[in-house]
Amino acid sequence: MTTGYGYGDIGRDTLERVYAHIFKAEDALVRNQFISGTHALSTTFFALLRPGDVLLSITGKPYDTLDSVIGFNDNASSLKAFGINYEQIDLNDNDFNYELIKERVIKKDIKVIEIQRSIGYSLRKSISIEKLEKVIKLLREVNSDVIIMVDNCYCEFVSTKEPIEVGADICVGSLIKNLGGGIASNGAYIVGRKDLIHLCSERLNVAGEAKEVGPSLGANKSFFQGLYMAPSVVANSLKTVVLASFLLEQLGYEVSPKWNEERADIVQTITFNNPDKLIKFVQGIQKGSAIDANALAEPSDMPGYDDKIIMASGSFTQGSSIELSCDGPIRPPYVAYLQGSLTYEYGKIGILKAIENLEKN
Repeated sequence: MTTGYGYGDIGRDTLERVYAHIFKAEDALVRNQFISGTHALSTTFFALLRPGDVLLSITGKPYDTLDSVIGFNDNASSLKAFGINYEQIDLNDNDFNYELIKERVIKKDIKVIEIQRSIGYSLRKSISIEKLEKVIKLLREVNSDVIIMVDNCYCEFVSTKEPIEVGADICVGSLIKNLGGGIASNGAYIVGRKDLIHLCSERLNVAGEAKEVGPSLGANKSFFQGLYMAPSVVANSLKTVVLASFLLEQLGYEVSPKWNEERADIVQTITFNNPDKLIKFVQGIQKGSAIDANALAEPSDMPGYDDKIIMASGSFTQGSSIELSCDGPIRPPYVAYLQGSLTYEYGKIGILKAIENLEKN
């Protein structure tokens, strides 16, 4: 570990080489200075885009916490405030709108294309690695200069390939989701082309010092251990949401994905069409959690969200989505977004406790 400036941190530098190797990338930035996946995404946007540039999302509106980053609400620190333009193309029946994408990107005035694989607080399907590969191939055919950026949160190790392997330039994710294995207590990663990672490191740290600074403060060990455990933890998370999907569908609720459908991430949605049922289910997950099982989750305002959010996260790390957690905005159609579980055994207990709470009169 290092403190202070973080010069000569061999463990940190080795960790980043390991990440680059795993993702088949030229370079990686894996730091505890990142507060969240949103922070890493914001850092990447500001690193790659300049005033007058265009950012295009081809998976519709990004996750709610990026509203202020992009400038949907006229935040004075947003991309919009710096003169960076934003456009989006919505998905077409849970797939990319290939014709519209081709028509727009062929004009060659787009600097960065953003693809969010997981669903956020939407009801669309997650983006499989096969669909990602298909759209990247199209993008390369019509515009070889555009930077393709993938938000990979919740998707790591669910498939046998990762975005860089199918042609993405840069890929971003959180360490309190899949790759932290429930052991990393904070942090995020960016992997991809060496020149782009350099820009991101200068944005996170300081121009001229880039990846050479940034003290690990004892985080290296937990980052390595989390990565070591990640495949097993992701498998347990998938088993847990498959169980939840099966049971909730049997009880008459709309679920996505179905229990026997192929998955691209660890997220399970349950549509309740009733705010009280959403709240009761989330409260049940909290009751079945390892930490703060005695706490009663209530809808409340949260930074980065316009709607009140109810969130169960009885976790060892605050906000850790790879541990059993469940959340949702209090807005129609009142959907619960369930993810995580370090072990299938505890995940099963949490799901049964949530159903028990839901079925109470």
